[in-house]
Amino acid sequence: MTIFDAIVLGIVEGVTEFIPVSSTGHLILAADFLGLRDEASPRRSVDAFSIIIQGGAILAVLGLYRNKVLGMLRAIFASAGLMKFGPDHRHSIGLARNITLAFLPAAVIGLMFEDLIQSRLFRPVPVLVALFFGGIAMILASKTVRARSGVSQGRGPGPETLVPMQALLIGFAQCLAMWPGTSRSMVTILGGIGVGMRAKESAEFSFLLALPTLGAACLWKLRKVVVEPGAVELLGGWAVILIGLAAATIAAFLSVKWLISYLARGGLAIFGWWRVALALLLGFAMYSGWITLGTS
Repeated sequence: MTIFDAIVLGIVEGVTEFIPVSSTGHLILAADFLGLRDEASPRRSVDAFSIIIQGGAILAVLGLYRNKVLGMLRAIFASAGLMKFGPDHRHSIGLARNITLAFLPAAVIGLMFEDLIQSRLFRPVPVLVALFFGGIAMILASKTVRARSGVSQGRGPGPETLVPMQALLIGFAQCLAMWPGTSRSMVTILGGIGVGMRAKESAEFSFLLALPTLGAACLWKLRKVVVEPGAVELLGGWAVILIGLAAATIAAFLSVKWLISYLARGGLAIFGWWRVALALLLGFAMYSGWITLGTS
């Protein structure tokens, strides 16, 4: 893998991680276009690289939501008796609890089916199927999303005020994103809207939920790369990995700021139409023999 490949994949990861169009799906397709998944060994390496550079998305969220993250840490320390418990800590404790509950289903199911998912579903055809039907779901749900964004509809639960069952339901929805092409942000945003949240607040909860979800996946994959002989060299070395992380961080930072601004005034239909159009275009191109995207 070259520096150019790392920059391209980093930008694709950063732009698409939090926009509900599926970062994994776009990364698989981008890697195929770059010719990085033509053989089994490079394919496994680029799949690992795609997960590692999710660390860039984590850094972007940590920077943008540092006050909420620090508030949760202070509230946890206060609950443990390490500092004085203040009135603001109650909301932060509620947010930390809800993120933990929403993270648990994916943590358990992901560990159980990691190898099966990577061997069977990290392929162009399953990605295109998920892109298409995920797009249809977003188009059908767009009216509800737009309605929940309006102030006149009243204020539903926020990330801090979700009840435990609502947080768990969002967590189980997140498990659907283990099918590459589905989009973690899509299912968690729609899951939040399904339990009564407005689109903007549901998106913010999705971003914060990414911290443990992507963080765990990133560290788990990075551990495997570090301990496996020759794995770092196969990815192009630490310089290539760090450049990919930097590109992903900058792209994710800009992507999150844009999405929050957009959801304050618009719905999700545009992302649904993008997914459907991309799936149909690539599917037709593959069927016609114009392009070949790895092993389907």
